[in-house]
Amino acid sequence: MTSLQDNIAGKVAIVTGASSGLGESTARHLAARGAKVVLAARRTDRLDAVVADIREAGGEAIAVATDVAKRADLERLVAKTVEAFGRVDVLVNNAGVMPLSRLDKLKVDEWDRTIDVNIKGVLYGIAAVLPRMQAQGSGHIVNIASIAGHKVFTPIGTVYSATKHSVRAISEGLRVEVGGSGVRVTVVSPGAVESELKFGSTDAESAAGVKAFYDANQIPADSVARAVVYAVEQPAQVDINEVVLRPVTQEF
Repeated sequence: MTSLQDNIAGKVAIVTGASSGLGESTARHLAARGAKVVLAARRTDRLDAVVADIREAGGEAIAVATDVAKRADLERLVAKTVEAFGRVDVLVNNAGVMPLSRLDKLKVDEWDRTIDVNIKGVLYGIAAVLPRMQAQGSGHIVNIASIAGHKVFTPIGTVYSATKHSVRAISEGLRVEVGGSGVRVTVVSPGAVESELKFGSTDAESAAGVKAFYDANQIPADSVARAVVYAVEQPAQVDINEVVLRPVTQEF
């Protein structure tokens, strides 16, 4: 009988936002289970350090400098992945930003960046891998959403929540569209998890509130990494459509 361990070993997995937090932890967990991991982010020094750790532990990994807000970067990321490992089996669309403030603060530039990274970045990732996965007859796209994609994070997270509601809508639509093609789709919606997201607010009042909330509730990034691994390790005919996880202390 094939073990779930074998369902990850040898797979080629791209993880965006892999220089820290959820992405870094997910890349490490997948590599430890035998996946060939491609780490993507803008901070190449951080990526190189994680790749070195994975290789030292006996895993296979490469780093590719990537800004998910640029479609060309995602296309280049996938091309380099195929060049290095021959295929793409898993894409973890993890890169995200969370600048929080009330709408009447008019942080329009931050709204634009949030949409560019959290929505367009996910779509660009899908566009880059989907044709290859459909041609292979297999693949797995894991999109990281948020509890804020289930309930609007008011009064400071309206735009952020809008982007994460969009990620869930995109994921569900994609799941239906690719049904029967061998491509699986999973959306993971975490609550307060230790990461750099909480430092994304330039509005001082919002930043203070977010820090206090996270300090009181956050759980380790490994919590999300294990959820991703759980979805990826399932047999090919099983698609874990959605995982919602939050700290037991988190009411929102």
